[in-house]
Amino acid sequence: MSATPERLAAVKQAHAAGQLTDHSAHTIRDWLTLPQFAAFAEDLGGRIDQGLWKELDDAYWTVIPFGTGGRRGTMYPVGSNAINDRTIGESAQGLADYVNRVLTAGETPTCTIAYDTRHRSEHFAKLCSEVLLAAGFRISFLRGFRSTPELSYAVRHTNSHCGIMVTASHNPPSDNAVKVYWAGGVQVLPPHDRGIIDCVMNVVDVRRSEFDAGVADGRVRFVEQEIDPAFVAAVLQQSSPGTRDVSILYTPLHGVGASAVVPVLAGAGFKQLRLYGPQETPDGDFPNVPGHVANPENPAVLQGAINEAIQAGDDLVLASDPDCDRLGAAAPLTLEPGSAWSTFTGNQIGALLADWTLSTRARAGRAAPSDRLITTIVTSGLVRRVAEHHGIRAIDDLLVGFKWIGERIDRIGPEHFAFGCEESHGYLAGTHVRDKDAAVAALLLSEMAASLKAEGRTLHEHLDALFATHGCHLERQVSVSLPGAAGMDRMKEIMASLRNSPPTAIAGLAVSQTRDYASLTATPTGGQSAAIDGTQGDVMLFDLGEPESAWQPSSPNQFPPLANAVAARPSGTEPKIKFYLFTAAPPCEPRDLPSVKQQLTERLDTMERELRALVGV
Repeated sequence: MSATPERLAAVKQAHAAGQLTDHSAHTIRDWLTLPQFAAFAEDLGGRIDQGLWKELDDAYWTVIPFGTGGRRGTMYPVGSNAINDRTIGESAQGLADYVNRVLTAGETPTCTIAYDTRHRSEHFAKLCSEVLLAAGFRISFLRGFRSTPELSYAVRHTNSHCGIMVTASHNPPSDNAVKVYWAGGVQVLPPHDRGIIDCVMNVVDVRRSEFDAGVADGRVRFVEQEIDPAFVAAVLQQSSPGTRDVSILYTPLHGVGASAVVPVLAGAGFKQLRLYGPQETPDGDFPNVPGHVANPENPAVLQGAINEAIQAGDDLVLASDPDCDRLGAAAPLTLEPGSAWSTFTGNQIGALLADWTLSTRARAGRAAPSDRLITTIVTSGLVRRVAEHHGIRAIDDLLVGFKWIGERIDRIGPEHFAFGCEESHGYLAGTHVRDKDAAVAALLLSEMAASLKAEGRTLHEHLDALFATHGCHLERQVSVSLPGAAGMDRMKEIMASLRNSPPTAIAGLAVSQTRDYASLTATPTGGQSAAIDGTQGDVMLFDLGEPESAWQPSSPNQFPPLANAVAARPSGTEPKIKFYLFTAAPPCEPRDLPSVKQQLTERLDTMERELRALVGV
């Protein structure tokens, strides 16, 4: 028996010695003794025999949260705070229970499932399928590595009630996760998110039906041959005619991107496209990525491809994250031989793609005053400047997370959606999905680079033109990792401190207003709080400097475009707190841009230094 008196005594002794938290000791005893954990008890017992108390405390000190988008964390064979067969099984069981609860009586539930290149992704995808099969579902299953946006598309294409994507996005190789989608291909939103979470947290038994038996009797249908070409064709609907004379080096960062970006760019006529060899092979260890974290937000992950591109005389480097929903990019500063190269931030790509998408819509006669650009409260104010320059309204009061953009697309009507983006390298044009899509972003940026090259300019030069016209906007994200129980407590302390004792000035700029999205209130310094529109979330935003006197809101409770500001937000998917720093200057002459950029960079340095001192990180 796994729950021998010796093992239970060892757990008690480790708890008394401070090697296990109260929650860990209690939950480990449950996993040793309760029947629903019997399949894991012997593995757990062996780890107890080895005295792996640090590992076990990490694995059991809490229950890994099933958040509003799914469950993500470090893989470990046992533990309530790890990704393993039990926690993934609970997630699928809770989803199944909830879907069956809300469906009309007699209706057969359906789900579409896909997975990426991470370790055990295929295993977890089949495990989820088995749980759903036991709950009476019919499954549309994509074999082989596929992108997250293709899963969103497939949920829509198959008219499934829900979808599961097995991926941990750009997390380290140790991690995996499930992202849960609702009908229509958007990640779960209220009230379904809360309902699913409640069901997941109340799972006792995880029931399974054999995957192969489901295939044999038709309850599991393989759909990749149907979905793959349909998805590529849907992305290509966003293509515009024009030159394709641009040389592109693309890296999938060992992820799934070659299944989406390559056929899309080839289908659009880009013949000078090749993959960056060292990062081409699908591999969940991300072996040739600096730090083994394949996040295109980090300029270092593109540096190897940039070095090759310089040697080969390429015009553009593109990089997608492991599940191919985020896009990073780099390009030469000028078209002169020997030009230096630089990467783009997510905000900069968003501004470029907004300008390109709105311009091409106008040239094609598809632009309308009712068009909308949709973004988040922590995305560069330059994006709204660009939208208003093109005569359309930007909706930029959404919380972080592309699901809110997807939800707003359906709320305003897909026919009115022009472009969506968020600062963390997520972009969408078209309505084929309700999530960010690196394939469509790669298509649009490649078309833009080719068009600018024909004019003798680069993407960086066009970005500078946007800065000169709309004001130079620079941003910085500061992420502070705070793992474990102590880290979670520290995050709460930091947010409470910012609420209870907000700063009065940062980098010499007075805090003119504090926006608290947890209470949906805005408080001018020295004034009374007032309600604001939006969705509740744990975000604090401090507007700095004087508000723009000439700016007029286009709707009630709309704030000016972000210029100088600081935002704080605990991550919803990782053990860290994120600070977003924004600074901007008025429009200027192009010749003055280098000086303006230097001044704004120095201001960002001061903002970061003072912010770290303020919160003690």
